[in-house]
Amino acid sequence: MSQSRIIPPSPDVRAQAAARLAALATPPGALGRLGEVGVWLAATQGQVPPAPVERIRLVIFAGDHGVAAHGVSAFPPAITGAMVRTFLAGKAGVSALAATHGVTVRVLDLGVDEDFTDLPADVRAALTAHKVRRSSGAIHLTDALTAEETAAALAVGETVAREEIAAGAQLLISGDMGIGNTTPAAALVAAGLGLPAAEVVGRGTGVDDAGLAHKTKVIDAALARAGARTDDPVQTLAALGSADLAATTGYLLTAARAGVPVLLDGLMSVACALTADRIDPGAAAWYAAGHRSTEPAQSMALAKLGLEPLLDLGLRLGEGSGAVAAVPVLRSAGALLRDVALLADLGA
Repeated sequence: MSQSRIIPPSPDVRAQAAARLAALATPPGALGRLGEVGVWLAATQGQVPPAPVERIRLVIFAGDHGVAAHGVSAFPPAITGAMVRTFLAGKAGVSALAATHGVTVRVLDLGVDEDFTDLPADVRAALTAHKVRRSSGAIHLTDALTAEETAAALAVGETVAREEIAAGAQLLISGDMGIGNTTPAAALVAAGLGLPAAEVVGRGTGVDDAGLAHKTKVIDAALARAGARTDDPVQTLAALGSADLAATTGYLLTAARAGVPVLLDGLMSVACALTADRIDPGAAAWYAAGHRSTEPAQSMALAKLGLEPLLDLGLRLGEGSGAVAAVPVLRSAGALLRDVALLADLGA
C-alpha cells in the first residue's frame, strides 16, 4: 500500500462546529453525546453545519479461520459460507438493518473455505473477485498468511475502499463473517496492546467456560509463537490475522488516508482499526464507534483509540450490525447541529 501522512479532521472546522453547538437554542450540554458526535461529523466533512449523511456503504469481508477447527467456536466452519449466501439473499440480521436505514451492502469473499460454484456466474465473480486464499493458517500452530498474502489482502482493502468512495460514500462501515474470527481478532488486540490472552478473550459465538479456557490457551500459544513480530503491525496481521482481517485493515486505513469517516462495528472492525492506527498513527481520528460489543478486547481497543461507543445493546452478532444500528444516532447528531435554531435568532 502507498504510504501517506494522515491529515486529521480540520481543527478549524471542529472549532466552528463546537461554537455552533454552544450557540444552539438548547441548554448548555443538553445534547450530550449527540452534540459531540455532530461536531466530529462536521469536522470530518470539513463543513459547518454538516451535510445530511445519505450515502453510507457497508462492505462485509468474509473468510474462514484455520483455528476454528481447534475448538474455539460454538459453531462449525461451514456456517461461514452459509451466511455469505444469506447476505447475498438479503436475509441476514445486518441486511434487515441496512434496508431499514438505507445502507448499501457489499459482500466479498477474501478467504472462505469453499468456491461457491453453486452461485450464478456473475454473482460468484463479484463475490470472489478479490479472494486471497481458502481459509487461513491455525494461528497457534502456523502463520495465518504469508507476507505476500498479507500485502495482497491489504491492497484489496485499499482498492475496495477507493471503489466505495468513488461510488459516493459519505461514510464507510466494515462488516465481518467468519466462524472463529473472534480468536484472531482478540489476538490482534492482545498484540497491539501488549496484553495476555486472559485479559482480552471473550466467548465469541457463545463458548462455555471450558471453551473459554481453551480459547485463552490457543491465543496465548499464538502470541508466544508470533514472538517479537507483534511489534510490527503488518507482521502481526501475517502471524495472527487472516485475509479478511487484513483486508478490513487496509479498508479502514485507506478511508482515514482519504479523509472519509468510518463508523466502526464490533471486535473484528475495532481490532482492524487498532491495527490500522498502529500502521499509520492518527487513523483513529476518522473513526467513530458504533456500539460496544460483549467482547472484552473490543472495549480495550476502543479505550486505546479514545473512542466511546454510540450504543451499548449487548450485541454480539457482528456482520456490521451494531454500526448500522447506530446510523440513526449519527444522522440525528448531524440534524441537530444543522437544523436547530441559534439562540441569537430567537430575538429573546
